[in-house]
Amino acid sequence: MSSDSRRFDGQVAVVTGAGGGLGRASAERLSREGASVVVVDIDGDAAAGVAGGLPGPAVAVRADISSAEGVQSYVDAGLSAFGRLDLHHLNAGIFGSFDALPDLAIEDFERVMAVNVRGQLLGLQAAFRCFRDQRSTGAIVLTASIASLTGSADLLPYVVSKHAVAGLIHSAAMYGGPLGIRVNGVAPGIVPTELFAAAASTSGGKNDMVRRASTTPLRRAGSPEEIAAVAAFLLSEDASYMAGQIVSADGGATIVNTVRPSGGAGAWDTDRVDSALYGDDWKGRDA
Repeated sequence: MSSDSRRFDGQVAVVTGAGGGLGRASAERLSREGASVVVVDIDGDAAAGVAGGLPGPAVAVRADISSAEGVQSYVDAGLSAFGRLDLHHLNAGIFGSFDALPDLAIEDFERVMAVNVRGQLLGLQAAFRCFRDQRSTGAIVLTASIASLTGSADLLPYVVSKHAVAGLIHSAAMYGGPLGIRVNGVAPGIVPTELFAAAASTSGGKNDMVRRASTTPLRRAGSPEEIAAVAAFLLSEDASYMAGQIVSADGGATIVNTVRPSGGAGAWDTDRVDSALYGDDWKGRDA
């Protein structure tokens, strides 16, 4: 579907985490396709910058989506500006700590869960209440991740939180379906954005994203605009018979069978990986 279409004329969309990265691209895509946009971010200046650059009507809201008050503030701002809310892209998230499981601070884990899980739940609740008050249907997309679908020995808080997001998508879709409210998710793969900027020098962070993405079937990283296109599709009537789906936009990363030659079997040094992760302890596993 071309971004020149006007699938969202007359509709109002909320995008959280819209001050940069995937959220900014989503806000831009929805605006180009005719939606009025409520641009939400914890960085108010970033939200204002995005809102001011959109081609259509927009309002910027500084909000902490991990709190009920923050979520209500963007709902109130959107209703005040546009009178209704039709579409919700619940995108805001943080990546958390790379610390190994035994050393992970519980405070780090809880901080990630507060934003990535509680924030998404609060956003879903607010969206459903809004649709109920409007006596309308609507569509909701949550930003999941390929981390929602697979495990990892590092980035544990993020992985756990994104698995929880998958549960929210499935459960909310079950609740919303009979009401005519569709809930789906987009699961990005490797897309270099500001989300991982704080881990620019960490293996598995932003510094080696392009190299890691070269192992996917498409042999490249994705762009925020490519993820926004999937989110826009899921929010549109083009996806009118889709509910509870998590659509991977990952260059094919999640289909790779790593024990087949075409999937890179034997092409990486497991000793090097294990030594970096466990130190000398891993060598005693077979003792």
